[in-house]
Amino acid sequence: MAINATELAGIIAKNSMLASCETDELEDILSRARLLTMKKGETLLTQGDDGDSLIILLEGTVRISMATSNGREIVLNYCDPGEVIGEIALLDGEPRTASATAMAAGRYLRISRSAFEATMERFPKWSLRLLRQMANRLRQTNSMIENDRAFTSGPRLARYIQRLMLEPANDRLRLDLSQSELGNFAGISRENINRQLSAWADSGIIALESGRIRVTDYAILSRIATSSE
Repeated sequence: MAINATELAGIIAKNSMLASCETDELEDILSRARLLTMKKGETLLTQGDDGDSLIILLEGTVRISMATSNGREIVLNYCDPGEVIGEIALLDGEPRTASATAMAAGRYLRISRSAFEATMERFPKWSLRLLRQMANRLRQTNSMIENDRAFTSGPRLARYIQRLMLEPANDRLRLDLSQSELGNFAGISRENINRQLSAWADSGIIALESGRIRVTDYAILSRIATSSE
């Protein structure tokens, strides 16, 4: 099923590089994009490949990860509908810095570099707004990295669990991750993940139900997330 500019505008994430797009700009992007489907486990982008396109996620969830020189996987993010993926390599012309893998079936738009550049040339004012949006995202990323480095494993894990929650009022996480996957995302060893989750379960902060995490005391989890200990 096709998607129009109004529908796309309603999906695009607030912090997306496309958040500042006007309707006519989105219509131009849609006219040049390909609407594709993805299957769970499908690799959409591969680290090291040429960044010849970007993706706008419409449905499903995509894991963004990179492999280190020693073969370890680091999960950078889990992207939801409305987020743009692969824009760094498309803009700077360098190889992709990370891989993108579908966590569930869904749909996405793929836009080639030539098509994206054609839209930028047609709408030069959007190019300026795009630069401001990218600069703002870089500030947010730098702030997140700085904050993560300042926290020990307990508060850091609490912060990453918050990022995975659908919303504070919902005690479920939007993804059912294994402890290894959660550790790769938060940068914490599986052993420490297991120890911390067990302690929180004993304290009634979370419940572990068939390997799934359910937050039972969001207020305490929030206090842990901002603690320096």
